Amino acid sequence: MFSIILALILGGSYLYLRRRDARMLRNGLVLVAACWFAVTGVSQVLAQWFPWTQWITLGIVALTPLAVVVLAGFLISNGLRMIRREGRSLGNLLSLIAGLAVLVLPVIAALLVITHNPVAIGLAALLFFLCSYFGVVFVVFLAYAMVYGRMKHTVSPASVVILGSQIINGKVPPLLRSRLDKGLEVYRRASAQKELAPLLIPSGGQGADESRPEGAAMADYLVAAGAPSEHVVAEEKATTTAENLQFSATIAQDQGRGGAMVIVTNNYHVLRAALLSRKLGLEAQVVGSPTARYFLPSAFLREYVAILTEHKVLHALLCLPFVALTLFLTAALVLASS
Repeated sequence: MFSIILALILGGSYLYLRRRDARMLRNGLVLVAACWFAVTGVSQVLAQWFPWTQWITLGIVALTPLAVVVLAGFLISNGLRMIRREGRSLGNLLSLIAGLAVLVLPVIAALLVITHNPVAIGLAALLFFLCSYFGVVFVVFLAYAMVYGRMKHTVSPASVVILGSQIINGKVPPLLRSRLDKGLEVYRRASAQKELAPLLIPSGGQGADESRPEGAAMADYLVAAGAPSEHVVAEEKATTTAENLQFSATIAQDQGRGGAMVIVTNNYHVLRAALLSRKLGLEAQVVGSPTARYFLPSAFLREYVAILTEHKVLHALLCLPFVALTLFLTAALVLASS
């Protein structure tokens, strides 16, 4: 019963935090914790009322190693598919690397433990702690990314910012086209509800392998798709998501559209764009466009790595207790064996 009460408290906290500002990753932590305690509490109640349900819980636990193998196989298969379709790059290799890590790391930990060497056992413990920590962080990120991506925007935008991605031969490829189509959908809906239509800002600079700025190619697509040219102002200098948002906000201000904005990107990128918009102090909501399914595992992993990198100092500090605990356990094992 305590777990259910705690789940209700956490659930209420999540709703409050989400209403206050949905663009916080801590919301995802509270949501995942609420779900965990809810499942735990319900399982405990069912075990008291129907003792046979304990066998279901034991069965799920027993199948965990199989689930790990299945997950690893899926990630490896997806990684190979990404290489075939998208080419070899570090970003496209992420699902393959993750799948191999899921298979190899438990084996390494087991080999370290069976050496019976205190230092090796300590390393195995540290590996377990760190993998558990980053695994929980990934679950929180993925769960809240999916939840945030399904939220409906409620602002009446003064501008609609569409984040750029790589163009091919000066044209927008399917991934970027889905963002532009979503941006047009938001623009048309907002135009029908207010006298002053929002400003469309396609944002993206020119990469080394691109023949022109992404923003220019995106603007051409929007105008060809029916958006009035006077409602489209391209941003053509940004090279990162943060610059996309900063430079686009400046354009909106210069054009007299400094109010709320809706930011459009692909669904896997929505949460990080939202976190950045909050960090930059922008009044904004982020919506996502569909992405090919085979592309999603690597894309979510790439976003996860980017968020870890942006908060590397915080995560390093949070990992220090695990290092301290490992040193304590190693020292205790050394003393016990001497």
